[in-house]
Amino acid sequence: MADQEGKAAEAVEEVDDVEEVEEEEGGDAVNVSAPGLVGLLKSPQVLAAVQERLDYLQGAPSGYIQSLPKSVKRRIKALKKLQFEAAKIEAEFYKEVHDLECKYASMYSPLFDKRKDVVTAAKEPTDEECDWPSDDEKDEKDDEDVKNKVKIEDGEKTEEKTDNEGADVKGIPGFWLTVFKNVEMLSEMIQDHDEPILNCLQDVKVKFSEVESNMGFVLEFYFETNDFFTNTVLTKHYTMKSEPDEADPFSFEGPEIVKCEGCQIDWKKGKNVTVKTIKKKQKHKGRGTTRTVTKTVQNDSFFNFFSPPTVPEGEEEDMDEDLEALLAADFEIGHFIRDRIVPRAVLYFTGEALENDDDFDEEGEEEDGEEGEYDEDADPDYNPQSDSQKPEECKQQ
Repeated sequence: MADQEGKAAEAVEEVDDVEEVEEEEGGDAVNVSAPGLVGLLKSPQVLAAVQERLDYLQGAPSGYIQSLPKSVKRRIKALKKLQFEAAKIEAEFYKEVHDLECKYASMYSPLFDKRKDVVTAAKEPTDEECDWPSDDEKDEKDDEDVKNKVKIEDGEKTEEKTDNEGADVKGIPGFWLTVFKNVEMLSEMIQDHDEPILNCLQDVKVKFSEVESNMGFVLEFYFETNDFFTNTVLTKHYTMKSEPDEADPFSFEGPEIVKCEGCQIDWKKGKNVTVKTIKKKQKHKGRGTTRTVTKTVQNDSFFNFFSPPTVPEGEEEDMDEDLEALLAADFEIGHFIRDRIVPRAVLYFTGEALENDDDFDEEGEEEDGEEGEYDEDADPDYNPQSDSQKPEECKQQ
């Protein structure tokens, strides 16, 4: 740490030196200092040292609280105790929210069952059930007006043929595969060898735990009979808690996933896409002979989702960063499937939900943009002469 602080100090001294040279030579501040300063700030060592120093200073106590009289500190303790009571009330609020989720889940269920029937061709929707305006209706109406004005026999035959095309297609093929591939965080998980299996996916359901001590949920993936595994349902259990942590009660921000558990997939022989066989040559040190060894290693696959990493009891705080990142990503995916994909599956199938997500992201990017990230050296349209042509008062601002 001392070494890093020393580098940061040296960096500051170098910046000061540049400023002194500018004053002595009387040169233009922009033209003289910019190249040296830009080069200095691009130094990885300098950036690392400065960043580490900033991280060290961030959140450091100012000494104000410590300097307060004991009577004031005593009152602060009273406020913290009130804050703890507020956190407990907030936890009760989220428990009631969970009870409402369980209540309304039973009301959503019949609608989602009908959705499954349409997707899997178990039921053909009636004309009344299909009475919903589409974005193409205006274009279809315009086309119909043109056809009414000019009736061509060959054209009518072609139209009739087009209407009859696909009459043998049942349900909505590849519905859930399309939904998943339209969502970036899921599409990254799907490999080519996963697609034939996901084409057999008929439905995805969310089951909420009604046990008060566990506000978790279960994701259920229903598959038709297929050539890859014998399971008809694959499950993913998420355990949640909604109460302040005794060790850090003021960090409570609502329900959080604390554990997830997958299920065993009963793969048919030679059909397990989550593993692959590789051959490696090994050379004997003494004899100099070689042999080929076959090893089975993990393969990239969407179905690794059902084999999440496990954390031994009592070792949550000692998790390494890689494991913690994997679990965080898994929790995010589970939440997204539960809160967004299952309730709005058809909108992710058509892409309408994606448009709304993209609009939100773009607004966030505009708000978070930082002028300090602009690199004039990398801008092909940047004209350094434009700075020198500015009025004198602009340079002084």
